[in-house]
Amino acid sequence: MRELKLNEFHTLYVTWKQGIPWFDHLLLGLLVWIERWVIDQRVDTELDTAIEQFHAEAKKVEPDYVTPIYTETLSEGSTSLPEMRLTAPWYREGLEGVERDTEPFRGVS
Repeated sequence: MRELKLNEFHTLYVTWKQGIPWFDHLLLGLLVWIERWVIDQRVDTELDTAIEQFHAEAKKVEPDYVTPIYTETLSEGSTSLPEMRLTAPWYREGLEGVERDTEPFRGVS
């Protein structure tokens, strides 16, 4: 019974087998065809359910965005344009009057 993968179909074949070679061969072919269809249906159903659950959970999770710090200082160089800078909140080097954080970044909470 190498061709039947599910025990339910193997049991059906053993139970319905008549000992007539041509009938047993047709019965085996029919059971193999039905078994493949059943397996495909189970796989499709499980995949569809898993994909729906994944999409439902992905919609629930909102990304955790960090608002950058915008600074603008007048440049003392050859141009009269101000220097504009966007920095992450945990990076404070170079901001006037603010010391750099000594704690390493551990993530956003």
